[in-house]
Amino acid sequence: MRSCPACGTANGESDDFCGNCGSYLGWSSEPVRRGRTREPEPVPEPVPAPEPATSPAARSEPDPVPEAGPAPEPAPRPAVNPAAEAEAPARPPVPPVPPGRPTPAPVRPGVPASAPTPPSAPEADRTDGPIGAVQPARPVARRPVVRPVAADEAPDGPPCPACGTPNLPGRKFCRRCAAPLQVREQHAALPWWRTVWPFRRRVRGGSGRALRRTLLVLAVAGLVLAGFLFFPLGRYAYEDVRDKLGGTAEISPIGVSASAAAPGHPASAAIDGLTNKYWGAPALGASLTCSFGTPFRLVGIVVHTGVSKEPQEFRRGARPTRADLLVTTEDGKVHRKAVAFNDKPGKQTVRMGISDVRSVELVLREAAGQGEGRPVAVGEVEFFRRT
Repeated sequence: MRSCPACGTANGESDDFCGNCGSYLGWSSEPVRRGRTREPEPVPEPVPAPEPATSPAARSEPDPVPEAGPAPEPAPRPAVNPAAEAEAPARPPVPPVPPGRPTPAPVRPGVPASAPTPPSAPEADRTDGPIGAVQPARPVARRPVVRPVAADEAPDGPPCPACGTPNLPGRKFCRRCAAPLQVREQHAALPWWRTVWPFRRRVRGGSGRALRRTLLVLAVAGLVLAGFLFFPLGRYAYEDVRDKLGGTAEISPIGVSASAAAPGHPASAAIDGLTNKYWGAPALGASLTCSFGTPFRLVGIVVHTGVSKEPQEFRRGARPTRADLLVTTEDGKVHRKAVAFNDKPGKQTVRMGISDVRSVELVLREAAGQGEGRPVAVGEVEFFRRT
């Protein structure tokens, strides 16, 4: 078994990661034996220090000779136990040391001569001085204890979701890749409207839900009411944007008629695509009506006034300067718009924006250059739709 260096949990020999904390098991440099417990090493017993020996020179030194005088009385000797004297071993005689040689150290019986010399008696018995600082011992870490295992463990649990390695049922991390084996439950996918702020927030049950629903209902009701009240204006703005961003194309009417026309200048001359011919109105108030087969979105009208594009010819004839446009839609509603034309040759553009147009009527109101029986000339009328 392999013991985890972080939490101490026992793992299998083939496991690379701890099953309890997921730590890597390969950093241990000391191999671990299976099924056996490491016995602690015996601690050596302390060896008592040898007893100090008295120097033989001190023993062999003769006693000082007293001065001459009356001999003192011998001191009484203490009583000696005969049994103790019999038990004490007799010391061998110390040979005399020749002069000039150092006095050898005494040798204890049973101790080799090469043994270290014990400290002298004054150093060993020195207890009267103060005790100095002592260096602390080096701390020794406890050795790990391997838990014995009765039999090999066969990983018969579910496979790892990452690498597919089978693991024991009680493990939390894979023994091969350290992937978590207990996968958290995934939340169900939110509906699309919950992914939009502020509805995408996950809140606790009943936390402000009634207030949010009330505000949502009020907002929807306000939008419906505003759309109902401002629908025409909103639709007009929407269509106007489309008119400006979209393209245009010319559309030709299927029929044309005039309330009055001068001889040689019929109403059909106003939609033939040529400007050298014109519709001649004998008097102001005359109208030109163009009809269309299918309804369309009218975005503009181009009117060419006068008898010709040449400036001299243009000044010789009568030409309209103001008119009314009456646009009729498919539902029968008539849209009226007053337009003014510049008194110069060329096209005059009128922007429109009306849907479902079925017919357009041009009514002349004012003209310039009238007199001597000259009709009011309208050279060409063009209509454009939105594409």
